[in-house]
Amino acid sequence: MDSPQTPQVRVPGETESTQPEPNATVTVTVTANHDCTEIEMGGTQDTSQPEPEPAQQDSTLPDVQAEPELTPPAKKSAGFNFLEFLTSPIVEIIVGKGDDETVMTAHQSLLMEAPLLAEYVEKFEASGPRRISLPEENVDAFGCFLQFQYTRDYTVTRTETPGETTEDKSGDELLRHARIYTLAEKLGLPDLQRIAHAKIHKVKSSPVAELSYARYVYTHTPAADNTIRKPVAAYWANQSHVLRQEVGDDFKKLCIDVPEFSFDVLTIILDRKLKNVSVDEVKGSARKRRRDI
Repeated sequence: MDSPQTPQVRVPGETESTQPEPNATVTVTVTANHDCTEIEMGGTQDTSQPEPEPAQQDSTLPDVQAEPELTPPAKKSAGFNFLEFLTSPIVEIIVGKGDDETVMTAHQSLLMEAPLLAEYVEKFEASGPRRISLPEENVDAFGCFLQFQYTRDYTVTRTETPGETTEDKSGDELLRHARIYTLAEKLGLPDLQRIAHAKIHKVKSSPVAELSYARYVYTHTPAADNTIRKPVAAYWANQSHVLRQEVGDDFKKLCIDVPEFSFDVLTIILDRKLKNVSVDEVKGSARKRRRDI
């Protein structure tokens, strides 16, 4: 396999002692099995559709506490030397498998910020190839991770054309952010997790999209992760009496396939009902049943 080319980094007016400008353009070579394309990633390249401010809790979720204000992404330390970044060795990352297998390249210094990838790098031999294989990872999510490492943000291309609704009817946009969230958790990057979670709450979606998103969340995140699970359960606890008319069979299947989802939704419903019941009614419900003699 040919040695990967060094990514080209163009920073207007940049000198060795200055930080890169916010709108710097970073070109990362991505080679698929039979194609070679270039992905241009920039933190502010999408000027036609600027990202809104970090979203608060989804307004469609009544009785759900608002998300805490997100802290800004971590910035490079004051001692970060951009020249050292540029001269960092290039690492080849093979992501996915089969027809989806894609070869990416990135500077080693950026990969070292992710504990999982740092473990791979530390095992490199001095004279051996600098190559990491991640066949189980999602190509699109990993590409967004690299974009975040270079720009401290990432973008997801919208499929809608101008003038059409921005509603995510299929769930593709929700799932893309969710995959980035779970990848960030695996790599040990809480800042990327927070950004992905904030972007999730900006998506206007359909019942079908919410259902596929709920299934992914409950099958790819740990039970203790209330940050992403609680809003999902609260949404369906609040809206299931309406939404099940549109996705009744699929909602039933999800409840059967993923008991944790069913339990969390039912717990929220019962807790709210209990708050509306008087103490006397609660005590009376525990009386003994009449026994026939």
